[in-house]
Amino acid sequence: MIWAALRWLPLMFLVAQGLEAPLVAHVSQPLQPIRAWSAPASWYGKKFQGRRTASGEKYDMYAMTAASTDLPFGSLVRISNPKTHSAVLIRINDRGPFIDDRELDVSYLVACRLGMVDRGVSRLRIELLEVPKRR
Repeated sequence: MIWAALRWLPLMFLVAQGLEAPLVAHVSQPLQPIRAWSAPASWYGKKFQGRRTASGEKYDMYAMTAASTDLPFGSLVRISNPKTHSAVLIRINDRGPFIDDRELDVSYLVACRLGMVDRGVSRLRIELLEVPKRR
């Protein structure tokens, strides 16, 4: 038994040198935005829960989604609140807000995570990360 264990010892050192940590362990570069800007945003919640959005899906106030007047449906956007130093990744699935000075209407969950529920409207940093391909 000892002889078998000793024969495996050098082999383990040779194999271990060739192994690296899994890719998940490596820090990857953050996605570079296609476009970035700052704009006022508001949130919408309970009153619209379960209603159809402009994209056709049901509005879920506990989903990581938002409404935009000009971004295509399915766009992935990273938004951050500089005052609370929090950021989230959202998907555009609705149209709005229909108030001139605002650019996004985020779901209730997004507003909670960004710390903007009590304020109602906050100036956010918006980074467009991905636009869906046309079919």
